Amino acid sequence: MGSEPHSQVLVEETSSVRILTLNRPKHLNALSLNMITRLLQLFLAYEEDPSVKLVILKGQGRAFCAGGDVPAIVRDIRLGKWRRSADFMSLGYNLHYVMATYCKAQVSILNGIVMGVGVCVHGRFRIATENTVFAMPETSLGIFPDVGASYFLSRLPGFFGEYVGLTGARLDGAEMLACGLATHFVPSTRLTALEADLCRVGSSDPVTYASTILDAYTQHPHPKQKSACHRQIFNGNLCHQFLISINFSLCRLDVIDKCFSRRTVEEIISALEREATHKPDDWISATIGALKKASPASLKISLRSIREGRLQGLGQCLIRENRMVAHMMKGDISKDFVEGCRAILIDKDRNPKWDPRRLEDMKDNMVDKYFKRVEEEDGWEDLKLPPRKHLPASAIAKL
Repeated sequence: MGSEPHSQVLVEETSSVRILTLNRPKHLNALSLNMITRLLQLFLAYEEDPSVKLVILKGQGRAFCAGGDVPAIVRDIRLGKWRRSADFMSLGYNLHYVMATYCKAQVSILNGIVMGVGVCVHGRFRIATENTVFAMPETSLGIFPDVGASYFLSRLPGFFGEYVGLTGARLDGAEMLACGLATHFVPSTRLTALEADLCRVGSSDPVTYASTILDAYTQHPHPKQKSACHRQIFNGNLCHQFLISINFSLCRLDVIDKCFSRRTVEEIISALEREATHKPDDWISATIGALKKASPASLKISLRSIREGRLQGLGQCLIRENRMVAHMMKGDISKDFVEGCRAILIDKDRNPKWDPRRLEDMKDNMVDKYFKRVEEEDGWEDLKLPPRKHLPASAIAKL
């Protein structure tokens, strides 16, 4: 048992680079407690080691990471040990915070399934390939996009983050690059050569070196179906070219902004239904269907979380999300998390019995409770993020 965390996170060392490989391929590299503990230990140790200039993170098999070890979490909750599951989540939040504020160059290679977004989106360099499939299916499982998702989803162009977070829509590598979830796109056949070049990093300026190498390897992927469309998105004083290819035509981006900017989930669905009557579209129908199948409680707290994330730094988002997830684990407002995991992951009947069953039954005062401190007799405490020092400007900007 003692060697288990080491076998689940493989470590390769060169003189100045550490390559960490998530190694639970049969579980799509879902993060166990051992893995999170080990990763946190390694990242902190490398930060203090002057010989380490660059950290590369990747996954074994067909996934980068499928997220947390949900079956183990549900098992604990069913045994009445929700605190253990909540502590597991808190440790993960600490890891994500360290990764987001890391002072050394870090490259995540997302060559496969990406549903464990906390260990990918917070790193400085995020490499998508033609094999990448990104999704945040939390609302269909009775939970909400967490691990700092309210921070990064709220900062995607327009209201694309609300769309991705509420519907669990799948994005491929090209779309990840287009909306900013990935920083580079490299064909999978070039990854071995890319790693070899990254391992030649010198000591002068590792971040600039990694950026230069990645820029040399990156490609602008070709659309598979329709030609790519361009659209100007204004974000503060910066004008970004938001290029979405493959599955999104210009009208779809307009529909996303028009509908997902609405104040409530009910208004978002009504707006989509109006669009569908004006112009029948399979994509709009599928989007409405995804929202109607999801947990009403999850949809409402997810929307509010993303909206609050727009006005908060990453640390504030993680502390708030940790409160929310503790309420989820405790199950005193809704037990949809356990029920969603039962229906989708355990029994696989795909027929969850949500409670409350309808959006209108999930009242505002119920939503409010998820955002309040957890009241526990034995003294539940808010997340305490680890102290950070020598922060690069890119990290300070997130706080």
